[in-house]
This record gives sequence, C-alpha cells and structure tokens, in this order.
Amino acid sequence: MSISQQPKVKSFETRLFINGKFVEASDGGTFDLSSPATGEKFASVSEATEADTNAAVAAAKAAFPAWSALAPSDRGTYFKKLAQLIRESHDELAELEALSMGRPVSMYFESFVTAESLEHYAETGYDAQGTTSLNTPGFVNITMRQPYGVVGAIIPWNVPILFLIGKCAPALITGNTVIVKSSEKAPLTSAKIATLVEKAGFPPGVINIIHGHGQVSGNVMSHHMDIRVISFTGSGRTGRLIQAAAAKSNLKNVILELGGKSPAIIFPDANIEKAVEQTKSSIHFNSGQVCMANTRIYVHESIAQKFIELFQKSFAQVNSGDPLLPTTTHGPQADEIQYKQIQSYIEEAKKVGKLALGAEPSDGKNGFFISPTLFLETPENARPMKEEIFGPVVHINTFRDEDEVVAKANDTEYGLYAAVYTKDISRALRMAKKLESGSVGVNCTSPTTAKDMPFGGYKASGIGREGWTVSLDNYLETKTVLISIDDE
Repeated sequence: MSISQQPKVKSFETRLFINGKFVEASDGGTFDLSSPATGEKFASVSEATEADTNAAVAAAKAAFPAWSALAPSDRGTYFKKLAQLIRESHDELAELEALSMGRPVSMYFESFVTAESLEHYAETGYDAQGTTSLNTPGFVNITMRQPYGVVGAIIPWNVPILFLIGKCAPALITGNTVIVKSSEKAPLTSAKIATLVEKAGFPPGVINIIHGHGQVSGNVMSHHMDIRVISFTGSGRTGRLIQAAAAKSNLKNVILELGGKSPAIIFPDANIEKAVEQTKSSIHFNSGQVCMANTRIYVHESIAQKFIELFQKSFAQVNSGDPLLPTTTHGPQADEIQYKQIQSYIEEAKKVGKLALGAEPSDGKNGFFISPTLFLETPENARPMKEEIFGPVVHINTFRDEDEVVAKANDTEYGLYAAVYTKDISRALRMAKKLESGSVGVNCTSPTTAKDMPFGGYKASGIGREGWTVSLDNYLETKTVLISIDDE
C-alpha cells in the first residue's frame, strides 16, 4: 500500500525541550521514526539520556518556587494562550500523528479536546482549598492543600496530546512543575506542543518535554528522588515497573491507567442496530489501539445470529489506506512491533476459534495494516480472550442469562470499561453493580466518557482516577495545621 498524499507540514521539531530551550540529546543520540503506512524512515528524534532527564527534573525543581507562588489566575493565563495555539495547529498535529503512528487525519480530534481541557483547568486553580475545624477544644485547626513540587508524566502513543494535557494541566494549575516523557512511537505531537508552550510564554522549566525509550528516561523518572508524583498511562507491564521503582525510591505518589479487555453485553431487548454500530466503532477506532475498546462482545443467544450478521457487515465497511488522505478511516498499526504482536494473537485465535472476518496478513512491506478481524466461539480461557491485543480484533460469544455473562465478563485481570445494552433499567443497574469495571456504559460503549466523571480502572487496569472533577487532588498534598489558642 503506497502513500500518495504528501504531507503539508515540511519541517517539525524533534529535539528535547528542557528549561525553556530546545536542545539535542547530550550524547547526540537519536532514534529513528518510520512511517507505519510505508515502512520508510522519515525522521530522527533526539533521545534523552540519563543526564538529560536529570537536567529536565532539575529545571522543573528550580522553576517550582516561582510558579507555585503565582496566583491561579496568572497560571491560567498561560493555559488560555496555549489552548488557542493548539486549536490553530489542528491540521499540523493531525498530520504529525498520521506520519508517526498512522492515525487517519479524518479521525483526529484531540486538538479540540485538549484546548477545551486547558480552558477548563485555567479556571479551576482556586478550587484547591483546605478545610477548618473547631471540634478540638482550645484549637482552631485547618488543612492546607499544597502542590507536591515536580510531577513526572509518562504518556502513551495512541492519543499522545490527550494524555499530555490531561496530566499536565491539573498538575500545573495547582502549582506543580512538570517533566513529560513522550512515547518513542509517537513523539512528534508532543514536540509540537513544546513549541507552543514556548510560544505561549510559559516560564522556563515549568514544562519540560523529552523523548525516548522507557528503559532510560522513563526508568530515571520512576526512580528520581526529586519527582514526587508520577502519572503513567500505558501497559500493565510498564505500570508495574513504575510502581516498583516508586516504592524503591521515595514512595512517590503513583497514578496508573493501564490496559483493558473490555466487555460489551447485548441483551435481547437492546436496540440491536445501535449496539452493532457503537460496538463496531469502539473496536475500529484508532485501528483498535485503544485501552478501553470493547474487544469482547457477549450477545444473548436469542439474537446472536442477527447481531453477528449486522456486525460483520458493518465492521467490514472501512476505508483502509493512506492516513494522510481525508477519505481514509482505517490506518495501519503504530509500528512493526504492534503489527507482529497482533498477528500472533490472530494466529493463535485461529487455532481455537472461528474466523468470521479478516484478511490474510500482509508481509508488512507495504505498511503495517491489519484488516478488521472478527472471531466467533473462541473459548473463554484462550489467551486471545484474556490478554490485551490492542488491534482491530474482536471476539463475539453468546450467553443465556445474567449470572453467566457477568461471570464471563469479570473473568479477566482487567477492569477498565464495560458496556450493557438493554431497555430494562433495573437490569442495567444490576449489571452496573456486578461488573468489575471503573466505567460502565449503559446503552453506550467506549470511547464514550464524561468530562465531569472520574476515569480509571479496577484490578490491573490501574490505580487512581483522572478527570476534570478529580484530577486536582492527584497533585495536591494535604497538610494539617493545629493552632492552639489562648482562652483569654
């Protein structure tokens, strides 16, 4: 598959952003970026060394006193400038994502969401308030909410700036300073945000953005004694390493949003057409590279034949190709590693389940494209039903009653998102209570979320919650002050 559309963006930033300046890696090291749509190398990106990572943390630490002393409204002024610059850069951000990890420009929306989030958080700084108590005789007691200091954010490659801003904005508005490590699979939009941070006039050191592999810069951040909070979104394996490193170093506060194996449950009284379209979109979006995609669909046996026929027809209707073309709706997997991993799961599922939709794998020479793939009757204990595949692969199985399907849905180490389709409100609420999941959609499925609701996972899907109404708490210490007063 060839790329016919030439990108409009001709040059882009690939350096590290430390203490308000763009710099090469201290050892001159780089890593290559290749287009997942063609396999051709198109950029070399500076790779942060241990020294570079330490320099970024030092810059953030030095910037903290002045930044935390600002009034929240003064911090918010920078947010509003950055939000406007991100909106103006929508087309460039979309192209950079298409180039680095194959996201179709037609599906790109993160610029608008992140701008809105910045504008929201710009007005929330004054919500960081403490409490008072007169309940101890002879005392007036208070609590203070204060920033931790330096915050580390390690973001994933599937929707990078969504997580960059989602972690940075609440940390910054509460007075912390930040160091962000982008993913080596998709660093270009993070580097572009760094240019906009500079243009918005943020003081040097307040936001530092570096690039590289986890075993170097990510490892340094996880162990660093001057980083007091670390927020990570990504794989369970890496999340466990970060948590262990935090425990071994300074017991830094850790927020983890990890993987998923999200079930969608379709009851006989559901709106079948709506359920088909939404569950299809969930697993198709971003070529299945979404932690909360409904990778397992359980359909009541009485409607299974109709549902599967409709789903198969809808799932097959994608326009796969050049992610730079506005008509493309299905792009490649992010890189060869992802491609091979997904193919291995497909080959394993073929041995135990029934392949109902999916082309034979390509050789990867013309891009890392995987067609929408559907399996039926896959055994519940099979590895493809238990582990996160992170590709456009879905399994549809049947069930007879609530207890059976709840047991199947919960029989996984993950618990990020679940969906229930039914017109029976009592059944919906029963299911919502029983499902071991951080979010439950009723007559909707992922990626549906709510800005003012917490998001996070049960079990191995994470620790903590993020979202407009809860993220400030992740970045504020609580201090109790006991004030003894004289009786006279």
